[in-house]
Amino acid sequence: MRLSQQQADTIKTITRDVFGPAARVKLFGSRADDNRLGGDIDLLVELPHPITAAVVASATLEARLMQVLGLQKIDIIVSAPNLSATPIHAIAAQGVTL
Repeated sequence: MRLSQQQADTIKTITRDVFGPAARVKLFGSRADDNRLGGDIDLLVELPHPITAAVVASATLEARLMQVLGLQKIDIIVSAPNLSATPIHAIAAQGVTL
């Protein structure tokens, strides 16, 4: 995983602030693999409960992470019981739990 422990802890903390204490976050894509290149941070936020404003919450999370981690590309997808899953959700679910 190509994130420092401090970065991972920051991502977890802010994700739970935005989505609630039950939220789990996984890192996937190139940053999850020490042998790959690439700089964007791909995150899957998994929720055990429905969410009504996933887009707003995702944008809020991205903005808060960019304030702390610096201006960089951060992609966020959300998984919740009331949201439709796409093929990327299956790939992201195999990521590294932070």
